[in-house]
Amino acid sequence: MNNYLYIIAFFSSLVIAFLMTPLARKLAIKVGALDVPKCERKIHKKPMPYFGGLAMYIAIIACAIVFLPHNTVNISVIIGATILVLAGIVDDMYDMPAKVKLLIQIIAAVVAVVGGVRIHFITNPLSMTGMSMLDKFSIPITIIWIVGITNTINLIDGLDGLAAGVSGIASLSLLVTAITKGHDFITVQCAIVSGACFGFLPHNFNPAKIFMGDTGAMLLGYLLSIIGILGMVKSATAITLIVPILAIGIPILDTFFAIIRRLINKKSIMEADKEHLHHQLMNKGLSQKKTVLILYVISAVLGFTAVFISNVSTPIGILAGVIVALVIFLLAKKLNLMRKIK
Repeated sequence: MNNYLYIIAFFSSLVIAFLMTPLARKLAIKVGALDVPKCERKIHKKPMPYFGGLAMYIAIIACAIVFLPHNTVNISVIIGATILVLAGIVDDMYDMPAKVKLLIQIIAAVVAVVGGVRIHFITNPLSMTGMSMLDKFSIPITIIWIVGITNTINLIDGLDGLAAGVSGIASLSLLVTAITKGHDFITVQCAIVSGACFGFLPHNFNPAKIFMGDTGAMLLGYLLSIIGILGMVKSATAITLIVPILAIGIPILDTFFAIIRRLINKKSIMEADKEHLHHQLMNKGLSQKKTVLILYVISAVLGFTAVFISNVSTPIGILAGVIVALVIFLLAKKLNLMRKIK
């Protein structure tokens, strides 16, 4: 593969997303796809157009067709992504019921699985090989992973530029990991996704002119989950699973602590609240911009750790993972991410 292909793919995706976003904004205003702040959870004060995700989708699909091989895996991922984007458009316009949205996410995940996207093993430090093969559990666990990560981006999409920036940084982390491992086409996939994120970001950073909406959140979560799986398949080592978890760390951790918090407070895990990581940082007196920039830095640190772990021996990688887990737990306690709400 041309050594510069991923660079060309990155900037192509970035430029297309940047140019398409104003058009997507006009379309959203025309059809009434607006986020109207009706509850206290909303931080913005005036109606904001959605469809930023549509601009990213156009950039990603156009570049995927040009720069990626037209094999079964890539075609299935494009089909699954298209299903989610169409569902996202409907949701951004009419508010789709959560159960219907979940069903559509499962269908998109199944499409990817049928196309060959599978998690074949999980990290298990207690086994002789450091891994446990999933066998018949491979398909359900893959679907759970894809659907889970698809939803994590939506949960952090609460501040201007947060979801797009964190997703872009996660994609870059996976890109660097793929480069160090010589995974050419995964490198291009990461470049395309990160390019779309950073092309959209100037329009979405505070003060935002447009939101990505569920269209973008589900699209990015879906693609990041699949890129993580494909990287695992290419690098069958005992610490491989840790790498995508760290790279996509902010959304995964925020979702994890949200579930724990809601269970502690005996609430439905689907019930929204204002206790997420970005809310807690703003409760400390930080502005939107400072909160987002801090989360960018944390995401970059987690991404760097992911790259480091992917390039060291298994014992060192596991030790680094344990240290990171302890630091995260202490920070979560400090920021009250698992507190019992009075």
